[in-house]
Amino acid sequence: MTRTPSGGLPPERARLVCALRGLRTGSGLSLAALAAKTPFSKSSWERYLNGKALPPSQAVRELCRLAGEPEGRCLALWELAESEWSGRGAPPRADPPATTEAEAGRAGGGRGAVLAVIASVCALAAGGLSVALVLLAGQSTDSRPAPPSSAVPSPRCRGAACEGRSPMQMKCGTDPRTLASHRTAGGAHLELRYSAKCGAGWARMWSTRIGDRLELNAADGGRPHTARITDGVAAQSYVYTPMTEASPGATIRACFRPVRGEGRECFDAGV
Repeated sequence: MTRTPSGGLPPERARLVCALRGLRTGSGLSLAALAAKTPFSKSSWERYLNGKALPPSQAVRELCRLAGEPEGRCLALWELAESEWSGRGAPPRADPPATTEAEAGRAGGGRGAVLAVIASVCALAAGGLSVALVLLAGQSTDSRPAPPSSAVPSPRCRGAACEGRSPMQMKCGTDPRTLASHRTAGGAHLELRYSAKCGAGWARMWSTRIGDRLELNAADGGRPHTARITDGVAAQSYVYTPMTEASPGATIRACFRPVRGEGRECFDAGV
């Protein structure tokens, strides 16, 4: 699990935690009530709402349902947080190894530092100081500047500039459309996704096996972009292909190549 150099939550995760806290407040439910109404325990909800653990997407959906809110924005924030958590959304760099949770707590003020970051983000989103004061009561003082606003970040590329780039790293996954879905003979789930703001599309897969591959082909028949399942963590998470430029009216195609012998499966969709 990666953390920011200061020991607080990365902004992707802080935004998600802020959104989840708002949903929980809107629902009026206690942690015990959340546990009673969902498949997740009280202790699990405590970890999700304090940034100690990344919730599964089902937990995000359940909380949206209980709060009576659309799930699209929170799932987009979850995708960004999940990409950061797994390390797939960050470019390679020669940073020192990530610290353990205990080491991060000692270096950055522990739980108080994490809650301070969350509180600052949520306070900015709420437009007031009261949220921060409530969440910071009894915690250590943190003089670091507040993290960026919790607004959904702007894309970092558009059109041809997105070719071959990561949709999560380029912030194109914050408001995507699902163009088509497909479930393979082996049980893997596939989707073709598109961002109008980025003018690019990509494919993603989950419920996969180590060795499975997903290829994304542009309408012009250019070089395909491929994603491969390399380990058990990836097999249990969303894995994305790099993006390809796609203008309105274009067609993009995805082909799944399983490690076992079910045969190649392809599907396409128009933008």
